[in-house]
Amino acid sequence: MKYTEYRIAGIPDAEAADVVVAELADLGFDSFSDYEEQEKTLCGYVPAGAEGGCRDEAEKYLKNAGYRWTATEIPDDTNWNALWESNFQPIEVENRCCIRAPFHEPRPNVEHEIVIMPKMSFGTGHHATTRLMLEALLDGDFRGKQGLDMGSGTGVLAILAVRLGALAVDAIDVDEWAYENCRENLAANGVRDRVRPLLGDASLLAGGAIYDFVLANINRNILLNDMQRYADVLRPGGTLWMSGFLEIDVPVIEAKAVSLGFSLREVRTKEGWALTGCVKNA
Repeated sequence: MKYTEYRIAGIPDAEAADVVVAELADLGFDSFSDYEEQEKTLCGYVPAGAEGGCRDEAEKYLKNAGYRWTATEIPDDTNWNALWESNFQPIEVENRCCIRAPFHEPRPNVEHEIVIMPKMSFGTGHHATTRLMLEALLDGDFRGKQGLDMGSGTGVLAILAVRLGALAVDAIDVDEWAYENCRENLAANGVRDRVRPLLGDASLLAGGAIYDFVLANINRNILLNDMQRYADVLRPGGTLWMSGFLEIDVPVIEAKAVSLGFSLREVRTKEGWALTGCVKNA
């Protein structure tokens, strides 16, 4: 897939960078680099198919926010593996889960080791929202349950869920690059028989499957738009974990969930981002 890279300068700190990520993600950007504190820059990547109004709105937002940017077309033959190898470092979550790439040394002493070749897919564990989801999973009980991972990206959440005892997980992502990357990561982690990757959006949920839990790490607008569908496919007593939105958005996310018959069980925050865990009422 062809991408355009936006290199955005003048971002004062990591918190402001998180706001930029949230705003651009809502406009169709699907991947971001880490914030470069010394240079005060951040790179965002937008698929070629989303460049029309998406770019106009993005540039309007950046201009109004006072940021400078350059937009560069990324060649089709870019070696994304080499790019990620130079930037992607292993992470550990609560000293229980290690997420690393194939080119990193194994970590045999952790409880759960997940091998991810991220390429351009979201979900390496480095972003605060992914870490929030991983931490919530590690504290949950998934034994014998069937689940759904919406906006699955690399597949890291689905992989951890089955490592924690889930019988099966459907992993849905609208991006073809993410879908193919998820398939590769499922094979690398030996879970192809328990995680089913699907290419598409929430319209796929009309097929009649019912789940014990739903994971949705996407963005505020998509969560609000698709939450009814998540409610429809959850069993009573099932849990919906959502992240991908800022801490200030918790009230509107909670209000929507309550209106659909959920009870808020927990809220977690990290670096200005938030996660909500909701239970579907009987």
